[in-house]
Amino acid sequence: MNGVIAGISYRALLGRRRIWLLVLLPVVLLALAVLLRVIGADGERATVELMRTFAIGIMLPLLGLIAGTGVIAPEIDDGTVIHLLAKPISRPVIAQTKFLVAASVVALFATVPTFLAAYLLIGLESGVASGFALAALVGGVAYAAVFMLLGVVTRHAVTIGIAYAVIWEGLVGNLVPGARRFSVQQWAQTVADQVSSSFFLSTEIALGFAATALFVVTVGAVVWAGLRLRSFSLTGDE
Repeated sequence: MNGVIAGISYRALLGRRRIWLLVLLPVVLLALAVLLRVIGADGERATVELMRTFAIGIMLPLLGLIAGTGVIAPEIDDGTVIHLLAKPISRPVIAQTKFLVAASVVALFATVPTFLAAYLLIGLESGVASGFALAALVGGVAYAAVFMLLGVVTRHAVTIGIAYAVIWEGLVGNLVPGARRFSVQQWAQTVADQVSSSFFLSTEIALGFAATALFVVTVGAVVWAGLRLRSFSLTGDE
């Protein structure tokens, strides 16, 4: 990890309008939790559904998209990445540093609010809060890697990322049984299921498969991004 690149990436990601999008999604989650608490719908079933459908199903991939593409795609679009690539820093180190920045941002804005929202509703009951917080962490790290890679390989990363999050993760991954084995969201929910003892949370994917898939996708995306950056010339062309 390169400290200078990390500092620049944090300032770029947190100092622009993206910070408002990063804050908005967790605020909506917490607001929904407060609303459920106020109207008395704060049981374990409602909490699990909120965590599955919004925290993991909507908030997590969007945070991954914002952070993952935000650490590299704008620099490629405006050409400033050329100044970065001209420095005597290996391309894999650049990719690894960008990934760590994106992953840490997603971890902060996803894991903590997820735990707080579940805790606000049912406390530590059945390990729901801890399970989904861990799911948000591992899923967010994987999303950060995938969307960072997307920001490197295409100039339409945000559009493609939204389509992927909505169509594959949101629809196909939830509705088509066979496709669930290839969904980051489903892998994350498997982790939550292993930690939580809630009767209302069950998944079809084995923990061994989910953990391996999360690791392979995360490492593979970061490595691929580093290799892809090597193909960029100092004129910005491949």
